[in-house]
Amino acid sequence: MTIKDLQPSAIWGYFHDITQIPRPSKKEQRILAWLLDFAREHNLEAKQDKAGNILITKPATEGKEHVPTIILQSHVDMVCEKNSDVTHDFDNDPIETIIDGDWVKANGTTLGADNGIGVAAQLAVLAADDIAHGKIEALFTVDEETGLTGANALGKEFLTGNILINLDTEEEGEIYIGCAGGKGTRAYFRYKEKDAPKKYFWFRITAKGLRGGHSGSDIDKGLGNANKILTRFLHSLTRKKYGMILSEIAGGNLHNAIPREAYAIIGVKEKYKEEVRVKLNLFLSKVQEEYKHTEPNLDIQLESVQIPSKVINKRVTERLILALYACPHGVIGMSHDIEGLVETSTNLASVKMIHNNQIEVGTSQRSSVESQKEYVVNMVSSVFDLAGAKVLHSEGYPGWKPNTESAILKLAVQEYQSLYNKEAKVKAIHAGLECGLFLEKYPNLDMISIGPDMTDVHSPDERIKISSVAKFWDYLVRILESIE
Repeated sequence: MTIKDLQPSAIWGYFHDITQIPRPSKKEQRILAWLLDFAREHNLEAKQDKAGNILITKPATEGKEHVPTIILQSHVDMVCEKNSDVTHDFDNDPIETIIDGDWVKANGTTLGADNGIGVAAQLAVLAADDIAHGKIEALFTVDEETGLTGANALGKEFLTGNILINLDTEEEGEIYIGCAGGKGTRAYFRYKEKDAPKKYFWFRITAKGLRGGHSGSDIDKGLGNANKILTRFLHSLTRKKYGMILSEIAGGNLHNAIPREAYAIIGVKEKYKEEVRVKLNLFLSKVQEEYKHTEPNLDIQLESVQIPSKVINKRVTERLILALYACPHGVIGMSHDIEGLVETSTNLASVKMIHNNQIEVGTSQRSSVESQKEYVVNMVSSVFDLAGAKVLHSEGYPGWKPNTESAILKLAVQEYQSLYNKEAKVKAIHAGLECGLFLEKYPNLDMISIGPDMTDVHSPDERIKISSVAKFWDYLVRILESIE
């Protein structure tokens, strides 16, 4: 059995097609061309803006011409993460899907159900001839995962509808009516290269086996951050007696993913090599105890390596490690308006050695309160300013303020109760959705966000629950048919 054999066949068939098309953020050309081909094959009107966003329009079915236009929206790009032992080229290779009981996952990579399943649902609606609905505008946005640039570039005349259903949430039976805003903060350390000293023991330390996850929806789950764990150990070696020298450091990849792996190549004075091994074993035991409930596979490995050709000068090494150690990560504050909702957080996302002898540290901040977002941005910036790094910020994006009087929300709540004889949960989400940007450009939009069950998105453990997709599909159809 493959995912093409799953029910409902329309949505799973399109999702399979989507998994065969590489679509990293900022490299969505192939999926966009495929969507335009789809529109031509189904004789549907389509247009594309300069950013790449596509709008495919389907006329109302007979008898529904009076119904307000409904916008269905998903983003076409996906987060590209893989396990270190997996060979996969996200620019060219299709995603290999696996059915595991009631779940679909990928073979050692992200699955791309975020947000491919939403795109598949839109296509299934556009292709269907047995759903009664008003005029449909299917909006497919680009580059959501690396800055929401597609939504940010959307023109104010691109859409005509006033009802928008976003299909980018990850819990079936939950209706989202608000989200956090966000901003990225990057710090750059410029270093000088030095010759590696003699009579040193050189080794590679790797923190691995962590679950990773979404820096918004998973930030409160107590997951480990590989960059923070690695830095804790490096910090313990900065005492003068070890003479620690740093040659390489890297960890994490994407601003919206909690880093799963990190490593450093360092040297210590030869006479301390066994002491460092013992020190690492003791440290590993402590952090494994700390994370025993959330990170059962956490491991830190030490292996000897050849003497490197160059190392980073000590002054920058010290400032970098102190800054990474001090940089906050995780939940900063909880909402006082919505119980259980993270209000403000920050993610120490990545450490990379880049061109021109620079080390780039990537972080991202989120909050549903604009002033708190700026507060945590400045908090993180201050750490790196004090360390002498150059600090830059992304443009950021606004949050989506909940509207509890929303007409589409009331209808959606009513239809879920009617369909499944239980109440849907109405919630806000700490992750960023494009809805806040849409609302800036179209202030009269009435919006909700729905989706099926997904877990561990933005990591190679990403999975989507098969049975929830059928419920999500039936619910979406019911909403479309009930709008009057």
